[in-house]
Amino acid sequence: MIDNPRSPRVRAAAKLAKKNQRAETGLFLVEGPQAVAEAIRFRPELVRELFVTPQARDRAGAVMRDARAAELRVEIVTDAVLEAIADTVTPQGMVAVCETFPSSLADVMASRPRLVAVLEEVRDPGNAGTVIRVADAAGADAVILTGTSVDPFNPKAVRATTGSLFHVPVVVGVDLVEALDALRDGGVLILAADISGDDLLAARSDGDLDGPTAWLFGNEARGLTTEQLTRTDRAVIVPIYGSAESLNLATAAAVCLYESAFAQRAASGSA
Repeated sequence: MIDNPRSPRVRAAAKLAKKNQRAETGLFLVEGPQAVAEAIRFRPELVRELFVTPQARDRAGAVMRDARAAELRVEIVTDAVLEAIADTVTPQGMVAVCETFPSSLADVMASRPRLVAVLEEVRDPGNAGTVIRVADAAGADAVILTGTSVDPFNPKAVRATTGSLFHVPVVVGVDLVEALDALRDGGVLILAADISGDDLLAARSDGDLDGPTAWLFGNEARGLTTEQLTRTDRAVIVPIYGSAESLNLATAAAVCLYESAFAQRAASGSA
């Protein structure tokens, strides 16, 4: 059992909460039994080591069996050690160190995507992680983070994906124009979620959601610029029927992605 919170391995793992350390090492942290279970189930080759408290080991029997089956390196640690590694205030007793695995834009386009979420300068890791989770749930083929969008391997973003990071391809660090040009060349209609746009129901009735679609979401505070909007095929707004002032980015993304998923399935007869 590791019981020293200042041991070299523990300190090295804890440093992965910082972006520069993730960039330098190519490693990131995955916290909690659910997210760790998804990492082991879908991408066990990425898991470098697993730190687990005795209590978490006893509670998460299925995760531990999968870890042993994958022949992963498992270290039993004290609560103090786990707290030193984890990014959360009240960790759930399990943290994995995994290799980062961003997808390439070329690989995404080679798969002929039908539903894609594009995030331009989205800065909040909770928003980015939730959009990845929603995209996974809606059956999207990829999430693309352009410009200076937050690192999806940020601990808070990883937690917000609840394991979906291991299910859907995520592209990082590409230029927005490059991403939109590639999508358009691939026959994907580009819709911008923006307050200046047409009602979402109009886009649905016009059939714009029936085919391959990419939804572009802008910065939480500023949205999308006029120049960015001119590079899309249509701007669309999610209507608000009640008294709410607005929807946050992740909620609007959920509505847009699911509307496209519903329309595509209806058009293909698979609804």
